[in-house]
Amino acid sequence: MAEKLIIIGAGPAGYTAAIYASRAELSPLLFTGSQIGGQLTTTTEVENFPGFPDGIMGPELMFNMQQQAEKFGTRFAYEDVTSVTRDASTGIFTVSTPSQNYEAQAVIVATGATARYLNLPGEKELIGHGLTACATCDGAFYRNVPVCVVGGGDSACEEAAFLTHFASEVYLIHRRDTLRASKIMAERTLAMPKIKPVWNSTIARYHTDDKGEVSGITLQDLITGEERELPVKAVFMAIGHTPNSKFLGDLVDIDAQGFIVRQGGTTATKTPGLFAAGDVADPLYRQAISSAGLGCGAAIEAERYLHSI
Repeated sequence: MAEKLIIIGAGPAGYTAAIYASRAELSPLLFTGSQIGGQLTTTTEVENFPGFPDGIMGPELMFNMQQQAEKFGTRFAYEDVTSVTRDASTGIFTVSTPSQNYEAQAVIVATGATARYLNLPGEKELIGHGLTACATCDGAFYRNVPVCVVGGGDSACEEAAFLTHFASEVYLIHRRDTLRASKIMAERTLAMPKIKPVWNSTIARYHTDDKGEVSGITLQDLITGEERELPVKAVFMAIGHTPNSKFLGDLVDIDAQGFIVRQGGTTATKTPGLFAAGDVADPLYRQAISSAGLGCGAAIEAERYLHSI
């Protein structure tokens, strides 16, 4: 017998969708994937999620959301979803994992987007310890210390500009000798006194202190090959995100970056009964609270869809 609702993804969007759907007595089945709790499990303290004036650790926040969803009747499958298909004649979805297939009348996709890093040795272990891909989330932790941003597009410029409110210096490291950002954004960024461009360069190595926190980097000049050390307390990656949407095939439209295209400001996709929430469908904000809001919307829309069929 087909499930009423399957939710794919265990971040703020997926868990919030599960809370709303289970309270609506839809008894959702949530597939957590391999990164249970999503990107917030790689962060330390979260200060900008409402309701926690003293902050809360990212993994704790995600654990609390999971418990809340489970309290209202959400069931969990600790598997990765490899594909989703839909029978056009019945409207039933088939959700496939490495072990078996599941059927559902409606599906919410909340699989997130993975920040791109440089794939350097030891990089994964530094995420949340001075290496991050979200200035809005973590910038305030680095007051009056030097930091760097890696990237040259509009996002990198926005991150660097935001960080000037906190850091003593912001090194903007780019592989070329000009920014890829829009002209007005590039000019505005480079005019900021705290921002110091580092052209034709990339990071060759990370350095850490005795607590395992980032203490500096080794820069490599891509033209001369020369290396030099740069003391920074944090490295902010701004070289893009990869939305986790490929497994959906042609059930969804995606934009040039791979983000799922939502219909008319809702969480609906082009396929009836398939909804998208969180970073996988959000090229603009990519915040825990905005993801949670989209998860709420997806659950409400899924409930209405199920009542209509």
